[in-house]
Amino acid sequence: MALIPVRFEYLTGLRRPFLLNARLTGNWNAQGVRSEQWSSTPMEAFTAEDGCPAFRATVNLDDSQIGQSFRWGVNVDTPQRPNVWGIPTEVSDAAVTERYRGFTLQAADQTERYYLTHCRRLGANKQIVAGQAEPAIRFAVWAPNARNVELARGEPAGGYIWNDGRGVTATIPMRQAEDGIWATIVTDAAALADFAGFDHTPYMFRITREDGSIAYRTDLYSRCQIGGGGKNPDNPEPGEAPWDGTRQDVDGTKSCSVVIDPEQVMRLFREDVWPETQWLTEQEFWRDEFDPNRPLPIRIDDLVIYELHIDGLGAGQSPRGTLADAIDLLDYLDDLGVNCVELMPTSEFEGWTSWGYGTSHYQAIEYAGGGRDQFKHFVRECHRRGIAVLLDVVYNHYTHDGERAQWLYDSTANENNIYYWYEGRPSDYPAYEEAARRDPRRTAPGHGGYIDNMSTGYAPRYWDETVRKLFISSAAMLVSEFHLDGFRVDQTTSIHSYAVIHADGAAAQNARVFGAKFLREWTRTLRLLRPDVFLIAEDHSGWAAVTQSGEGGLGFDVTWYADFYHHLIGDAQNDSSRARLLKFAGYGDNRELRMGWFAGALTESATAKVVYHESHDEAGNSYYLENGQEVHSARTLVTAVNGASLSDAATRRYAEARVHVVAGMTLLGPGIPMFFMGEEVGASEPYRYDDFIEHRENFPVLRQGAGANLFRFYQELIRLRRAHPALRSRNIDVLYTHDANRILAFRRWDAGDELLVIASLNNSAFADGYRIQSSRIADGRWREIFNSDTTGYGGGGLVDADPIASAGGVFSARLPANSVLVFQRQ
Repeated sequence: MALIPVRFEYLTGLRRPFLLNARLTGNWNAQGVRSEQWSSTPMEAFTAEDGCPAFRATVNLDDSQIGQSFRWGVNVDTPQRPNVWGIPTEVSDAAVTERYRGFTLQAADQTERYYLTHCRRLGANKQIVAGQAEPAIRFAVWAPNARNVELARGEPAGGYIWNDGRGVTATIPMRQAEDGIWATIVTDAAALADFAGFDHTPYMFRITREDGSIAYRTDLYSRCQIGGGGKNPDNPEPGEAPWDGTRQDVDGTKSCSVVIDPEQVMRLFREDVWPETQWLTEQEFWRDEFDPNRPLPIRIDDLVIYELHIDGLGAGQSPRGTLADAIDLLDYLDDLGVNCVELMPTSEFEGWTSWGYGTSHYQAIEYAGGGRDQFKHFVRECHRRGIAVLLDVVYNHYTHDGERAQWLYDSTANENNIYYWYEGRPSDYPAYEEAARRDPRRTAPGHGGYIDNMSTGYAPRYWDETVRKLFISSAAMLVSEFHLDGFRVDQTTSIHSYAVIHADGAAAQNARVFGAKFLREWTRTLRLLRPDVFLIAEDHSGWAAVTQSGEGGLGFDVTWYADFYHHLIGDAQNDSSRARLLKFAGYGDNRELRMGWFAGALTESATAKVVYHESHDEAGNSYYLENGQEVHSARTLVTAVNGASLSDAATRRYAEARVHVVAGMTLLGPGIPMFFMGEEVGASEPYRYDDFIEHRENFPVLRQGAGANLFRFYQELIRLRRAHPALRSRNIDVLYTHDANRILAFRRWDAGDELLVIASLNNSAFADGYRIQSSRIADGRWREIFNSDTTGYGGGGLVDADPIASAGGVFSARLPANSVLVFQRQ
């Protein structure tokens, strides 16, 4: 009998030491023989060659077990929790949700590795070399179909390498390694021995694809895409001026990737030279990140979320919004009182400016908007003010023009398009191919096996662990390096429920199953690194598992609740089953409103929901058909008066009064409240995907003018929510609705704090009092603590100055027209 040593390594790929005290566990016993009873052994902490914390152990297995399959995993401690299973990755089988790693015992020299992330496995990274004081550099790329891969260095002025190779200043060979990865070897080129010599160097990968064709591809683990413009030099738009030869004019999704030292941060927010010259270490930069007198929120129920689109800032000041504009807005947001900003996507996206929902490089921050270091400055400034930062991320599709990014990365065959799910082969879809032959402009040849999922692009290849790790690594990097507090994942329903075959619309069940598998792995990894991370899903499935933890649960905290919006506002769709309160109130007549229907949505919002009365999707971009005409959604203030001119003082008063009510339902209800930027000052321009840049508004200027009363209303209502435990709880009891009178009343309570909220969308006041009766109204005295009709908000001043007594379940108060009131039980 002989023993075979097997080495095990657990590699985090993250510089911050999130995990401690790793223990290797596997299905072998003390004699090195396979066993149903798993054994455990401590792992040694060490610094891996990527410079990140890692763990290792060696186990001796009996040579009689050669050819046997084994399973293993790792338990770790975190600063918050002991003995956590450290393998978030599930077995790559649609029918299995277990989490372990497997291997077959070989004769000798065997090392099994688990990569928690690929943050330092792929891309351009430092490499620690024995006997060398300063780090070398290692480039690595996943290209399993490639015949050959070379590193191509570019030049910094233009930052572009043409399809024919112009712009290449040098090439370095790469060698095929494990799992379809190609990597440089430090001894193959003297330059690789010095990371500093490559710092801020543009580069691409020159890939010889499986058919022998040459393609220049960006690094999908790039930390920076050098382009700050919108042009594609190899494929210019018709009528577009030629590329001017500078990096500022080329689209970042098509430009060179850039070597970045992630352990350094710009000392200044902006330098007028590139590369920048003044740097801080990570530790120095983040040292004064927090103000102990202004702590970040730690409960998701405590959040008041402000949805912010950076590109849409800078009205009247800059061609497009940037992170500089976002930092300039922070004192304004601090005055407003929100404690969380949710950013629309900032990862590198197509074009010069956009909503950002077509991501090309998940590790890079959109360069035209300011780039990675300015983003870190933004996060730090938010945290200093006690404002949490969430980021909208998109994993249901990639950039629409993925050439040089994900599309056909190392192969010209659709079925080998490694970042996209393709079911079968093109020949499996003869009817589709015949249609493509007849009209290739309408039906793309060879595309039959791709997966549609009701997003704006084909679905990613979720069945491949390397593709799942691309998204997971990006989020882990944003938590680790950028100190983000959470995420909102775009259209998770597309990932786990909507997948169909492009050719015929047949359900793609495996794609749905692996989509759910990916989401579980993503949330588990982030919870492992930071248990209190905020995770929000834009999910419309109603599937309970989305917000469940444990086996089978997707692990999100809450979901966006679109039904709340459609019942409360109702300008984005013509659905007769929705209350559409503001839309119908905006007609100005006295028709009945379905207050009871909305009350149902309000109650449902207590079940782990983010609620909103405006989001980027509905602020002008959505529409429905009515009598053959497109009816577009609008800003809340516009919908409140059915598009009537807000320059008329009386019309604006009606509009603002109705907006008070709908904002009150968001901020006083049991859901997690959110609203889109500009609502607090009555922004009225449509916010559409294709022309938002021409419709930007200056919110601080509006605050000083026409939006002053509305800002004050939001400010004090937010302050009220944050001050009262009852409003930050999920406790709600709807006491009364009356459709004809357009009245709704509900109770909120927690920790000895009991509130009564009354909303009226009636165009007339009940100046002599309105009687509400419910057996659940406790006897006692109630004091009015908030009234949207006060003169400070532009109202008429109809208030209940004296405490009101309730008895026998009857409560009577004076109600202004179009108002929201809050009473506190004494």
